[in-house]
Amino acid sequence: MFRDVSLFLVALVGLLLCVACQPTVVPTPGVTPAATPTSIPPAEPSPTPAATPTSVSPAEPSPGPTTRPTLALPTETPPAPTATPTTQVSPLSTPTPTPTTETSPLSTPAAQSGNADVVHVRAVEAADGTWTFHVTVEHPDTGWEDYADGWDVVIPDGTVVKPDPESPFTRLLLHPHEDEQPFTRSQSGITIPPDVTRVRVRAHDLVDGYGGREVVVDLTVLSGPDFEVERR
Repeated sequence: MFRDVSLFLVALVGLLLCVACQPTVVPTPGVTPAATPTSIPPAEPSPTPAATPTSVSPAEPSPGPTTRPTLALPTETPPAPTATPTTQVSPLSTPTPTPTTETSPLSTPAAQSGNADVVHVRAVEAADGTWTFHVTVEHPDTGWEDYADGWDVVIPDGTVVKPDPESPFTRLLLHPHEDEQPFTRSQSGITIPPDVTRVRVRAHDLVDGYGGREVVVDLTVLSGPDFEVERR
């Protein structure tokens, strides 16, 4: 402790000596003491603020000229063509034939304009091979102006068989039968070719001609619809 006190005293004495040794400056009247230059510490450079990165916005495109919307008119779309289905035929398949109806020369046609009808036929074969036909005809005879004037025997090729080549019919009827209906008239000496087995019998009237009911006679049988056959 004594040491510490000694050191304190030595320091105090030294301080006092320093103060005593400094000269005393007496200011002269009217003289402004020179200002003791004071050293101005150099100014510290101000820190440059860091540049804040600025985000560059993309340049907006300048608006072009305003385009007025065009009004689209509705257009009619033509309908797509409909494909016609086709039937593919196999090369090995046999096409089905379309049935056709052929009218036989001996078939009995439906009545058209004529009204002289054959209602029954009886064919009788003679010993010499010729035929006699007994034909019953019905027609509304009104007199000489309109009556049934004949009947024919027709073979398949369309030939009318006539005993008299000059006659217009197989059997010519010479007068009206307005009071006898139906009526039967016969004709003998009719020659039919050996290879012909069927004939057609038709009647004719003075005004309307042919077109009435006909009868097909099968010469190989004894009877059939509206006919009879007698062979020798």
